[in-house]
Amino acid sequence: MSTKRGARRIGVLVLLGAVALSATGTGAAVPAPPPNPSDAEIQSGEADAQRTAGQAGELANRLAEAESRLVGLQSQVEVKMEDANKARVDLQRAESAYGQARTAADAAAAEARAAAGRIEEQRSRLDQFAASSYRQGSRLGSITAYVGARNPQEMLERASLLDAISDSQLDVLDDLERARIEKVNKDSLTRAALDEAEAKRQAADEARAAAETAQQAAIQARTQQTQQAEGLRADRDSVQAELDAARSHVSGLQAQRADYEQWQEDKAREEQAAAAHAASASEHQAGSSAPASSASGDVEAVISRAMSQLGMPYAWGGGNSRGPTRGIRDGGVADSYGDYAKIGFDCSGLMIYAFAAAGVSLDHYSGYQAQSGKRVPLSQMRRGDMLFWDDGGAIHHVALYLGNGKMVEAPYSGSRVRVAPVRYSGITGYAVRVL
Repeated sequence: MSTKRGARRIGVLVLLGAVALSATGTGAAVPAPPPNPSDAEIQSGEADAQRTAGQAGELANRLAEAESRLVGLQSQVEVKMEDANKARVDLQRAESAYGQARTAADAAAAEARAAAGRIEEQRSRLDQFAASSYRQGSRLGSITAYVGARNPQEMLERASLLDAISDSQLDVLDDLERARIEKVNKDSLTRAALDEAEAKRQAADEARAAAETAQQAAIQARTQQTQQAEGLRADRDSVQAELDAARSHVSGLQAQRADYEQWQEDKAREEQAAAAHAASASEHQAGSSAPASSASGDVEAVISRAMSQLGMPYAWGGGNSRGPTRGIRDGGVADSYGDYAKIGFDCSGLMIYAFAAAGVSLDHYSGYQAQSGKRVPLSQMRRGDMLFWDDGGAIHHVALYLGNGKMVEAPYSGSRVRVAPVRYSGITGYAVRVL
């Protein structure tokens, strides 16, 4: 402190001591001055605090980057989740096609067996015919078949009989050939059906493997990034504790105490000025137009409603205009965090609940919410606007802007509704203004 200021303080203390003596009639001494550490002690404490503050700042920046990467990874995880859903659909279709092919193969095999039976039947008929002809001691077309005819009439009868027998033999041979051809065709159809069934089975296995790989990759990537962020958060908290201790030490020094007292004086003057300004603004607001006040009130009502849910668990698919609801299954990352068993909000569900305070109805899909109001450049965003993030042009996250570089959001599975600095990585070039 300056010499002039110190003299003024001593004068005040002397005056207070004199007043106390005159009021009480006793010889109460002036309180002893606070400790006055040396300049070397003050400089050492400040150097320690600055060094620790630098470490804390570096860790805070690294943590912010890690959380930004975590949010960016979340969009990639969501894409992988959709890939896994597609693979599951492909798996179901492949299994259905396999079942149909297996049925066709069974039917073809049954028809082949029937054809084989008909071949055996025709072969038996041919064997019977040959044995019968042999027993009669004649061959078709042989002159011996006519020997012994007693008259021309009997010879004509034998010729007619031999013609009939010849036609029957030819019919047996034709039937046998057709049966053989039919069996070959049925065998071919059976093999083709079985080949198709095997191809469908392989497609089903590949689809199943693709689904499992996509889901495991999504969960593993998300888990690794979460662990990294948690490690950085623990390091930051540890260094922050050291910084708090260093600052506490410095705050006990005389120079910092004097600075704090000066700040208290300045703050008191500031609060007095603010109170006077608020009283003036209140009088001015009483004469302002009702619609503007109403619009401002709607924005604050929306923000107040969103802020009332701080700490509420994230639940994928959760939230409506009345409050938090139970999450739903996604078949992937959200399920691994048990979102389907939690009561809470996802990012778009929180917006639905917040804007219901102003009578605004939103769809439970961030892509449609991005179309629900007027788009303004990020440089013109203001309190109460919605902010969006996309990946390859596909909207995947939404938050509510609070002003001063802050936003409120339901970030991702495993987290809770929170206030965070605006992340500019992956953010769209516009904000959406509904009110």
